[in-house]
Amino acid sequence: MGFKLTPMLGKPSIEKFYDVVVVGAGPAGLSGALYLARYGLKTIIVSKTIGGKVALAPLVDDYLGLPETPGAKLVDLFVKHVAKFNIPILVDEVTGLSRNGDKWVVETKSSGLIECYATLLAVGSTNRKLGVPGEEEFVGRGVSYCATCDGPLFKNKVVAVVGGGNSALVSALYLSTLASKVYLIHRRNEFRAFPFYVDKAYRTGNIEVILNTVVLEIMGRDRVEAIRIKNIVDGLEKEIGVNGVFIEIGSVPPREFFEKIGVEVDENGYAKVNVDMSTNLPGVYVAGDAAGGPCKYRFEQISTAVAEGAIAADSIYKYLHSVRR
Repeated sequence: MGFKLTPMLGKPSIEKFYDVVVVGAGPAGLSGALYLARYGLKTIIVSKTIGGKVALAPLVDDYLGLPETPGAKLVDLFVKHVAKFNIPILVDEVTGLSRNGDKWVVETKSSGLIECYATLLAVGSTNRKLGVPGEEEFVGRGVSYCATCDGPLFKNKVVAVVGGGNSALVSALYLSTLASKVYLIHRRNEFRAFPFYVDKAYRTGNIEVILNTVVLEIMGRDRVEAIRIKNIVDGLEKEIGVNGVFIEIGSVPPREFFEKIGVEVDENGYAKVNVDMSTNLPGVYVAGDAAGGPCKYRFEQISTAVAEGAIAADSIYKYLHSVRR
Protein backbone atom coordinates (compact mmCIF):
# COMPACT_ATOMS: atom_id res chain seq x y z
CA MET A 1 0.00 0.00 0.00
CA GLY A 2 1.04 3.57 -0.47
CA PHE A 3 0.51 4.57 3.13
CA LYS A 4 1.96 3.50 6.45
CA LEU A 5 0.27 3.81 9.80
CA THR A 6 2.05 3.18 13.05
CA PRO A 7 -0.11 1.76 15.86
CA MET A 8 -0.52 4.52 18.45
CA LEU A 9 -0.95 2.17 21.37
CA GLY A 10 -0.54 3.83 24.76
CA LYS A 11 0.61 7.18 23.37
CA PRO A 12 -0.52 10.33 25.22
CA SER A 13 -2.17 11.59 22.02
CA ILE A 14 -4.84 8.95 22.50
CA GLU A 15 -7.21 10.30 25.10
CA LYS A 16 -9.79 8.46 27.17
CA PHE A 17 -12.82 10.46 26.08
CA TYR A 18 -14.16 11.49 22.68
CA ASP A 19 -17.49 12.73 21.44
CA VAL A 20 -17.59 9.83 18.99
CA VAL A 21 -15.62 6.62 18.55
CA VAL A 22 -15.68 5.23 15.02
CA VAL A 23 -15.00 1.51 14.95
CA GLY A 24 -13.62 0.42 11.60
CA ALA A 25 -11.48 2.15 8.98
CA GLY A 26 -13.08 1.05 5.74
CA PRO A 27 -14.96 3.45 3.44
CA ALA A 28 -17.94 3.79 5.82
CA GLY A 29 -15.79 4.44 8.88
CA LEU A 30 -13.42 6.86 7.17
CA SER A 31 -16.30 8.74 5.55
CA GLY A 32 -18.17 8.93 8.84
CA ALA A 33 -15.10 10.19 10.69
CA LEU A 34 -14.51 12.85 8.05
CA TYR A 35 -18.03 14.24 8.40
CA LEU A 36 -17.96 14.03 12.19
CA ALA A 37 -14.76 16.06 12.26
CA ARG A 38 -16.28 18.61 9.89
CA TYR A 39 -19.14 18.95 12.36
CA GLY A 40 -16.59 19.83 15.02
CA LEU A 41 -17.00 16.61 16.99
CA LYS A 42 -13.98 15.18 18.77
CA THR A 43 -13.54 11.86 16.97
CA ILE A 44 -11.22 8.87 17.00
CA ILE A 45 -11.08 5.85 14.69
CA VAL A 46 -10.29 2.46 16.20
CA SER A 47 -9.65 -0.40 13.80
CA LYS A 48 -7.56 -3.55 13.47
CA THR A 49 -6.82 -2.80 9.82
CA ILE A 50 -7.01 0.18 7.50
CA GLY A 51 -9.16 0.20 4.40
CA GLY A 52 -11.25 -2.91 4.89
CA LYS A 53 -11.85 -5.07 1.84
CA VAL A 54 -11.22 -2.16 -0.49
CA ALA A 55 -7.53 -2.21 0.38
CA LEU A 56 -7.37 -5.75 -1.01
CA ALA A 57 -9.21 -5.07 -4.26
CA PRO A 58 -6.97 -5.48 -7.32
CA LEU A 59 -8.79 -2.73 -9.18
CA VAL A 60 -11.76 -0.46 -8.46
CA ASP A 61 -13.51 0.71 -11.61
CA ASP A 62 -16.87 1.91 -10.28
CA TYR A 63 -16.00 4.73 -7.88
CA LEU A 64 -17.04 8.00 -9.47
CA GLY A 65 -14.17 10.15 -10.68
CA LEU A 66 -11.46 7.56 -10.01
CA PRO A 67 -11.75 4.85 -12.69
CA GLU A 68 -9.34 1.93 -12.79
CA THR A 69 -7.85 2.70 -9.39
CA PRO A 70 -6.14 -0.02 -7.32
CA GLY A 71 -7.95 -0.54 -4.03
CA ALA A 72 -4.87 0.29 -1.99
CA LYS A 73 -4.47 3.59 -3.85
CA LEU A 74 -8.11 4.50 -3.19
CA VAL A 75 -7.68 3.79 0.51
CA ASP A 76 -4.51 5.87 0.47
CA LEU A 77 -6.53 8.82 -0.86
CA PHE A 78 -9.24 8.27 1.76
CA VAL A 79 -6.72 8.19 4.61
CA LYS A 80 -4.89 11.29 3.39
CA HIS A 81 -8.20 13.16 3.25
CA VAL A 82 -9.09 12.10 6.80
CA ALA A 83 -5.60 13.02 7.99
CA LYS A 84 -6.22 16.66 7.05
CA PHE A 85 -8.68 16.83 9.94
CA ASN A 86 -6.17 15.41 12.44
CA ILE A 87 -8.40 12.47 13.31
CA PRO A 88 -6.36 9.95 15.32
CA ILE A 89 -6.41 6.36 14.10
CA LEU A 90 -5.80 3.80 16.80
CA VAL A 91 -4.77 0.44 15.37
CA ASP A 92 -6.41 -1.92 17.82
CA GLU A 93 -9.33 -4.33 18.13
CA VAL A 94 -12.61 -3.34 19.76
CA THR A 95 -13.82 -6.19 21.94
CA GLY A 96 -16.89 -4.74 23.62
CA LEU A 97 -19.25 -1.85 24.18
CA SER A 98 -21.14 -1.03 27.37
CA ARG A 99 -23.24 1.76 28.83
CA ASN A 100 -21.99 4.01 31.64
CA GLY A 101 -24.62 6.60 32.50
CA ASP A 102 -25.08 8.84 29.49
CA LYS A 103 -21.86 7.62 27.89
CA TRP A 104 -20.67 4.54 26.04
CA VAL A 105 -17.51 2.68 27.02
CA VAL A 106 -15.57 1.17 24.13
CA GLU A 107 -13.40 -1.76 25.20
CA THR A 108 -10.22 -2.36 23.23
CA LYS A 109 -7.90 -5.34 23.22
CA SER A 110 -4.66 -3.48 23.95
CA SER A 111 -5.48 0.14 24.74
CA GLY A 112 -7.92 -0.03 27.61
CA LEU A 113 -11.25 1.79 27.69
CA ILE A 114 -12.38 4.82 25.70
CA GLU A 115 -15.54 6.70 26.65
CA CYS A 116 -17.77 8.53 24.21
CA TYR A 117 -21.24 9.96 23.77
CA ALA A 118 -21.88 8.02 20.56
CA THR A 119 -20.25 5.38 18.42
CA LEU A 120 -20.31 4.51 14.74
CA LEU A 121 -19.76 0.81 14.13
CA ALA A 122 -18.42 0.39 10.61
CA VAL A 123 -17.09 -3.06 11.33
CA GLY A 124 -17.64 -4.66 7.94
CA SER A 125 -17.89 -8.38 7.38
CA THR A 126 -15.59 -11.39 6.97
CA ASN A 127 -15.09 -13.82 4.13
CA ARG A 128 -17.58 -16.67 3.89
CA LYS A 129 -16.00 -20.11 3.93
CA LEU A 130 -16.81 -22.92 1.51
CA GLY A 131 -16.94 -25.43 4.32
CA VAL A 132 -15.47 -28.32 2.34
CA PRO A 133 -12.75 -30.83 3.23
CA GLY A 134 -9.28 -29.43 2.68
CA GLU A 135 -10.25 -25.77 2.93
CA GLU A 136 -8.94 -25.10 6.43
CA GLU A 137 -6.04 -27.49 5.99
CA PHE A 138 -4.64 -25.68 2.95
CA VAL A 139 -5.16 -22.05 3.97
CA GLY A 140 -1.85 -20.38 3.17
CA ARG A 141 -0.81 -23.40 1.14
CA GLY A 142 -2.94 -22.83 -1.92
CA VAL A 143 -6.26 -21.73 -0.44
CA SER A 144 -6.74 -17.97 -0.36
CA TYR A 145 -9.46 -15.37 0.16
CA CYS A 146 -7.42 -12.51 -1.31
CA ALA A 147 -6.30 -12.46 -4.94
CA THR A 148 -4.35 -9.24 -4.49
CA CYS A 149 -2.41 -10.60 -1.52
CA ASP A 150 -1.59 -14.03 -2.89
CA GLY A 151 -2.05 -13.78 -6.65
CA PRO A 152 1.62 -13.07 -7.41
CA LEU A 153 2.51 -16.43 -5.84
CA PHE A 154 0.68 -18.18 -8.67
CA LYS A 155 2.41 -16.66 -11.66
CA ASN A 156 2.26 -19.10 -14.61
CA LYS A 157 0.30 -21.59 -12.51
CA VAL A 158 -3.26 -22.94 -12.64
CA VAL A 159 -5.84 -21.58 -10.22
CA ALA A 160 -9.56 -21.80 -9.54
CA VAL A 161 -11.80 -18.95 -8.43
CA VAL A 162 -15.02 -19.96 -6.70
CA GLY A 163 -17.93 -17.50 -6.71
CA GLY A 164 -20.31 -15.59 -8.93
CA GLY A 165 -20.38 -12.00 -7.67
CA ASN A 166 -18.31 -8.95 -8.47
CA SER A 167 -15.47 -9.95 -6.15
CA ALA A 168 -15.12 -13.35 -7.82
CA LEU A 169 -15.13 -11.90 -11.33
CA VAL A 170 -12.66 -9.13 -10.48
CA SER A 171 -10.37 -11.65 -8.82
CA ALA A 172 -10.54 -13.99 -11.82
CA LEU A 173 -9.74 -11.15 -14.20
CA TYR A 174 -6.80 -10.04 -12.07
CA LEU A 175 -5.48 -13.58 -11.72
CA SER A 176 -5.75 -14.09 -15.49
CA THR A 177 -2.89 -11.58 -15.83
CA LEU A 178 -0.68 -13.77 -13.66
CA ALA A 179 -1.77 -17.40 -13.89
CA SER A 180 -1.52 -19.54 -16.99
CA LYS A 181 -5.09 -20.79 -16.49
CA VAL A 182 -8.05 -19.66 -14.37
CA TYR A 183 -11.10 -21.83 -13.74
CA LEU A 184 -14.06 -19.68 -12.72
CA ILE A 185 -16.51 -21.92 -10.88
CA HIS A 186 -20.05 -20.87 -9.94
CA ARG A 187 -22.87 -22.97 -8.52
CA ARG A 188 -25.63 -21.21 -10.47
CA ASN A 189 -26.34 -21.06 -14.20
CA GLU A 190 -25.50 -17.36 -14.44
CA PHE A 191 -23.36 -14.82 -12.63
CA ARG A 192 -24.61 -12.15 -10.23
CA ALA A 193 -21.77 -9.82 -11.11
CA PHE A 194 -22.04 -6.70 -13.23
CA PRO A 195 -22.38 -7.58 -16.94
CA PHE A 196 -19.22 -5.59 -17.65
CA TYR A 197 -17.14 -8.03 -15.61
CA VAL A 198 -18.98 -11.09 -16.93
CA ASP A 199 -18.48 -10.12 -20.57
CA LYS A 200 -14.81 -9.40 -19.95
CA ALA A 201 -14.32 -12.78 -18.27
CA TYR A 202 -15.86 -14.64 -21.19
CA ARG A 203 -13.61 -12.70 -23.56
CA THR A 204 -10.44 -13.50 -21.61
CA GLY A 205 -8.68 -16.40 -23.26
CA ASN A 206 -7.19 -18.12 -20.21
CA ILE A 207 -10.39 -18.01 -18.12
CA GLU A 208 -12.58 -21.11 -18.36
CA VAL A 209 -16.08 -20.61 -16.96
CA ILE A 210 -17.70 -23.60 -15.23
CA LEU A 211 -21.33 -23.02 -14.23
CA ASN A 212 -23.85 -25.13 -12.27
CA THR A 213 -20.92 -26.58 -10.36
CA VAL A 214 -19.87 -26.83 -6.73
CA VAL A 215 -16.54 -27.67 -5.14
CA LEU A 216 -16.73 -30.83 -3.03
CA GLU A 217 -13.14 -31.10 -1.84
CA ILE A 218 -9.76 -29.41 -2.02
CA MET A 219 -6.98 -31.97 -2.30
CA GLY A 220 -3.23 -32.19 -2.08
CA ARG A 221 -0.29 -33.36 -0.02
CA ASP A 222 1.79 -30.46 1.27
CA ARG A 223 -0.01 -27.93 -0.94
CA VAL A 224 -3.16 -27.73 -3.05
CA GLU A 225 -2.90 -30.01 -6.05
CA ALA A 226 -6.49 -30.50 -7.22
CA ILE A 227 -10.17 -29.90 -6.51
CA ARG A 228 -13.08 -32.28 -6.83
CA ILE A 229 -16.13 -30.65 -8.37
CA LYS A 230 -19.70 -31.72 -9.08
CA ASN A 231 -22.12 -30.56 -11.74
CA ILE A 232 -25.42 -30.05 -9.90
CA VAL A 233 -27.47 -30.58 -13.07
CA ASP A 234 -26.22 -33.99 -14.21
CA GLY A 235 -24.51 -35.05 -10.97
CA LEU A 236 -21.19 -35.80 -12.64
CA GLU A 237 -18.06 -35.42 -10.54
CA LYS A 238 -14.49 -34.89 -11.67
CA GLU A 239 -11.11 -33.68 -10.48
CA ILE A 240 -9.30 -30.65 -11.84
CA GLY A 241 -5.62 -30.09 -11.25
CA VAL A 242 -4.96 -26.65 -9.73
CA ASN A 243 -2.21 -25.01 -7.72
CA GLY A 244 -4.46 -22.56 -5.93
CA VAL A 245 -8.08 -21.95 -4.96
CA PHE A 246 -9.40 -18.43 -4.43
CA ILE A 247 -12.70 -18.38 -2.54
CA GLU A 248 -14.99 -15.41 -3.22
CA ILE A 249 -18.47 -16.50 -2.14
CA GLY A 250 -19.65 -13.53 -0.15
CA SER A 251 -19.30 -12.36 3.40
CA VAL A 252 -20.52 -13.01 6.93
CA PRO A 253 -21.59 -10.20 9.31
CA PRO A 254 -20.25 -9.96 12.89
CA ARG A 255 -23.43 -11.38 14.45
CA GLU A 256 -21.71 -12.50 17.67
CA PHE A 257 -20.24 -9.05 18.28
CA PHE A 258 -23.58 -7.34 17.73
CA GLU A 259 -25.42 -9.78 19.97
CA LYS A 260 -22.77 -9.40 22.67
CA ILE A 261 -23.22 -5.63 22.85
CA GLY A 262 -27.00 -5.72 22.46
CA VAL A 263 -27.48 -4.47 18.91
CA GLU A 264 -30.52 -6.09 17.30
CA VAL A 265 -29.72 -8.13 14.19
CA ASP A 266 -31.83 -9.34 11.28
CA GLU A 267 -32.29 -12.97 10.26
CA ASN A 268 -28.93 -12.94 8.48
CA GLY A 269 -26.94 -11.44 11.35
CA TYR A 270 -26.65 -7.88 10.06
CA ALA A 271 -27.36 -5.00 12.43
CA LYS A 272 -30.91 -3.70 12.11
CA VAL A 273 -30.61 -0.03 11.23
CA ASN A 274 -33.12 2.71 10.61
CA VAL A 275 -32.90 5.00 7.60
CA ASP A 276 -30.59 7.30 9.60
CA MET A 277 -28.29 4.32 10.39
CA SER A 278 -29.33 4.31 14.07
CA THR A 279 -29.87 1.06 15.95
CA ASN A 280 -32.02 -0.01 18.89
CA LEU A 281 -29.33 1.40 21.22
CA PRO A 282 -29.35 5.19 21.68
CA GLY A 283 -26.14 6.70 20.36
CA VAL A 284 -25.05 3.53 18.54
CA TYR A 285 -25.01 3.64 14.74
CA VAL A 286 -23.96 1.08 12.14
CA ALA A 287 -22.90 1.80 8.55
CA GLY A 288 -21.41 -0.14 5.67
CA ASP A 289 -21.45 -3.87 4.99
CA ALA A 290 -22.43 -4.78 8.57
CA ALA A 291 -25.70 -2.81 8.40
CA GLY A 292 -28.96 -4.48 7.45
CA GLY A 293 -32.59 -4.85 8.37
CA PRO A 294 -35.78 -3.94 6.50
CA CYS A 295 -34.92 -0.23 6.29
CA LYS A 296 -31.68 -0.81 4.40
CA TYR A 297 -31.37 -1.62 0.71
CA ARG A 298 -28.42 -4.00 0.57
CA PHE A 299 -25.99 -3.00 -2.14
CA GLU A 300 -22.43 -3.56 -0.97
CA GLN A 301 -20.46 -0.96 -2.86
CA ILE A 302 -17.78 1.53 -1.89
CA SER A 303 -20.05 4.40 -2.86
CA THR A 304 -22.93 3.16 -0.69
CA ALA A 305 -20.60 2.58 2.26
CA VAL A 306 -19.25 6.13 1.93
CA ALA A 307 -22.81 7.46 1.76
CA GLU A 308 -23.93 5.48 4.81
CA GLY A 309 -20.94 6.74 6.79
CA ALA A 310 -21.91 10.31 5.93
CA ILE A 311 -25.57 9.70 6.83
CA ALA A 312 -24.56 8.15 10.15
CA ALA A 313 -22.32 11.12 10.96
CA ASP A 314 -25.10 13.58 10.23
CA SER A 315 -27.48 11.54 12.39
CA ILE A 316 -24.96 11.40 15.24
CA TYR A 317 -24.48 15.16 15.11
CA LYS A 318 -28.24 15.70 15.36
CA TYR A 319 -28.53 13.10 18.12
CA LEU A 320 -25.80 14.71 20.22
CA HIS A 321 -27.28 18.16 19.65
CA SER A 322 -30.64 16.93 20.95
CA VAL A 323 -29.36 15.14 24.06
CA ARG A 324 -27.05 18.00 25.06
CA ARG A 325 -29.82 20.61 25.18
